[in-house]
Amino acid sequence: MKNEFKILSTTAILGYGFPLESFEAGLAKKPDLIAADAGSTDPGPYYLGSGLSFTDRNAVKRDLKLMLQAGLKHKIPVIIGTAGGSGAEPHLNWCFEIVKEIAAEEKLTFRTALIHAEIDRKTVLAQWEQGNVVPLDPAPPLTEAAINASEHIVGQMGVEPFIEALDLNCELILAGRAYDPSVFAAMPIKLGYDRGLALHLGKILECAAICASPGSGSDCMFGTLAEDWFELQALSPARKCTTVSVAAHTLYEKSNPYLLPGPGGMLDLRACQFSDMGEGRIRVTGSKFVPSAQNTIKLEGARRVGFRTVSIAGTRDPIMIREIDNIIAGVKERVADNYKSENWDYQLNFIVYGRDGVMGKLEPTPDTSQVHELGIIIEAVAETQELSETVCATARSTMLHYGYPGRIATAGNLAFPFSPSDFHAGAVYEFSVYHLLQTDDPLKFFKIETVSLPAA
Repeated sequence: MKNEFKILSTTAILGYGFPLESFEAGLAKKPDLIAADAGSTDPGPYYLGSGLSFTDRNAVKRDLKLMLQAGLKHKIPVIIGTAGGSGAEPHLNWCFEIVKEIAAEEKLTFRTALIHAEIDRKTVLAQWEQGNVVPLDPAPPLTEAAINASEHIVGQMGVEPFIEALDLNCELILAGRAYDPSVFAAMPIKLGYDRGLALHLGKILECAAICASPGSGSDCMFGTLAEDWFELQALSPARKCTTVSVAAHTLYEKSNPYLLPGPGGMLDLRACQFSDMGEGRIRVTGSKFVPSAQNTIKLEGARRVGFRTVSIAGTRDPIMIREIDNIIAGVKERVADNYKSENWDYQLNFIVYGRDGVMGKLEPTPDTSQVHELGIIIEAVAETQELSETVCATARSTMLHYGYPGRIATAGNLAFPFSPSDFHAGAVYEFSVYHLLQTDDPLKFFKIETVSLPAA
C-alpha cells in the first residue's frame, strides 16, 4: 500500500456534466482513479421499470468521452457504477453502446469489464421461497405476485464485484446497479486501505462537488485517502470545502447521522472528526466499518401499474380557492358517478400547488387564506392509456364548469397554460421490490464479463 490514494470524482451523476477546467485541475493532481456514479432511485421507479435512462444520451457521451480519453492517456482506471441510471440490463447495454460509439469515433483501444446487476425473476423467487429475502423497512413482505409482476429486478452490489473486476486488468469497469460508495472505495480497499475510511470517502465523492460551498452536482471533487485519514478538496476556484460543508454532506440522505448501513456491514461515524487543513482541504478521521453478521444485497424492482394522463391548470378566484377541497371532492364524485356502470379500475388525483403540492398531507401550513392563486394538476391513472385519457378529460371538464357556493363567473373556473390541455404521459410504474437478499457470497449474483474494443 502506498502512502496516499487519489481519486477524481467527475460529477454527481454521469451526464450531469463538469467544467473542463475542474477536470484538468484534477488530472494535474495525478489521480489513481477516475470514477463516477451514474444513477439513483431518486427519479422514481419509472426508469427501472421501463428500462430507460433518466440522463440524456448526449450528455452521458460527453462526460464518458472525456473520462475515457484521460484515463487511457494517463493510464488511470475509469470506473462507472449504476450505468444508465438504474443499472438493469437495458441500462447497462445502453451505456455500453455509448462506450463502443466513443471507442469507434475516437479510435480508442481498451478492455472493458461489464458487471451485470439484473437478477432474473426465477432466481429471486427461488431465494424468496427459501426465506432469504426480507423486507427493508418500511417495505411490506415480498410476495410471489410482486416478483412476477416486476419488469426488472436489480441487486445493489458492494465492493467485491469491483475488486474482482479490477483483477482482470481492464481500463474501464462499467457496472450495473451498485452501492454508490463502492465505485470509489473498491480499488483502495483492494490495495489495503481502511474499509471504513474508503467507504466514507466514497459516500461523499459519489455526489462530487455537492460537498463544497457553494455545492454543485455538476462539478468535480478530489479525494485523497491515507492510512488513517482522508481529505476532500474542490477543484473549481468558485468552490471551497469547509468543515461544515463536508460534515453536512456526511448527513446527506441519512435516516441516522452516525450509522450508515450498506452491503456487508455498517459505517460507524460516531468518532468522526473534521479538520480544516488549509487551502480548502478538509481532513476526516475516525470512520469505522462494522461488518454485519449476515451479508445482504438490496434488491430493487419495479412493475407497471397503468397509464397516466395529466392536465395542468390554475385558478386565482378567491372564492374557488376557499372552496377548493369541496370542489375536488365534488369532481371526484361526479366522475365516479359517470362511470360507475363501467367498473373501471382507475386513480384520480389532484395536486394543488400553492397550498400543499410539494408536501401533500405532510404540509405544516396548508392555509390558503393568504394565497391569491393555485396551480392544479389533475392526474388520472388507469389500466390503459385510453381509459386514463377519458377519466382525466372528464375530471378536467367537470372542474372547469363546476358550480360552487358564491361562484360569480360562469365562463370557466380554470386557466390552462397549454393547448392541448391534457398530456398523455404513458406507462406508470411503482417499486414492487425493495427488500434485502441474504447471502454469504457477495459475488454470487453479479456476472462479470470482459470485452475488448474495438471488437474483432
